[in-house]
Amino acid sequence: MGATNLIPGPNSTEMTMHCGHEKGGWKGLFVAGACFILPAVVLTGILAHLYVTYGNLPEIAPFIKGIKPGVLAIILAAVIKLGKKAMKNTELFVLGALALLASFFLGYSEILVLLISGVLGGIYLYLKASNTQELQKFSLLFFISSTPLAVHIPSVKVLASFLKVGAILYGSGYVLFAYLESELVAPGLLTRSELIDAIAMGQFTPGPVLSTATFIGYQLNGITGAIAATIGIFLPSFLFVWLTNPWIPKMRDSRFLSGLLDSVNAAAVAIMLSVLLKMGNEVLVDIPSLVILGLALYITFFQKKISAVWVIIIAAVLGYLLPLIPLF
Repeated sequence: MGATNLIPGPNSTEMTMHCGHEKGGWKGLFVAGACFILPAVVLTGILAHLYVTYGNLPEIAPFIKGIKPGVLAIILAAVIKLGKKAMKNTELFVLGALALLASFFLGYSEILVLLISGVLGGIYLYLKASNTQELQKFSLLFFISSTPLAVHIPSVKVLASFLKVGAILYGSGYVLFAYLESELVAPGLLTRSELIDAIAMGQFTPGPVLSTATFIGYQLNGITGAIAATIGIFLPSFLFVWLTNPWIPKMRDSRFLSGLLDSVNAAAVAIMLSVLLKMGNEVLVDIPSLVILGLALYITFFQKKISAVWVIIIAAVLGYLLPLIPLF
């Protein structure tokens, strides 16, 4: 678990890879990782094909519209859960607030905000732990410029984009959505509505949430795009685990790396909240969506034994039924 938290990539997938490495060396690593990823990727690819083929039909659209408020509730629960773990002290809370300011209110690139937050926070926490006088000279200044990657439709560009994200993704797979806001929505290659649909499909299928990348790749460029996005998002995890498994548990002893990890986690939660607010502005546009959101929040926070999959299913059904009621 410690090794998993110290390298970029999806935690659940990389923990599986580490276990495979412990039992069967590098071969076990690749077998465990592939077996963990493949079922979700195949199912998500099938759903992506159905979505692209039939998603815009009038009889299907209400179900998809209903899913979106349910997704907001699920992501909010993830933000709160991760936030409790990430905001360990006042400094990390302030860092997260600054990251939210830079990402949501100032519109800077989410990925760049995350990277700079990690480096500056790592330096600050290192100096604080070292009790050095240099701490008095160091402050967290966010002079951040927005430079989102210019992604294009050909699958090689899809591969490059998801490789980039997979190489710097820290923590929960939910953080992926914050990155994709900058990578795909901002350049206009994917609408925020389509991104929310992709999130729902990633929730609906078993396995790692990052199988959402397969869905998005299919949206961008069909089956070749799906394959490219899947390889891009998961390949860095295989390489990171393979290269670092023998010595990475010792990295937690490094004050700088430990502080960098804590800072990245805090900033990632803030960026997730930023994207959630943007999604809310686009999804919550009428009474049915607000009703679905309210019910989804109730189930998510007060009926915790009910799976997120059921939240998605219930939201989809309500998306179809509520508009049929005259009150709505």
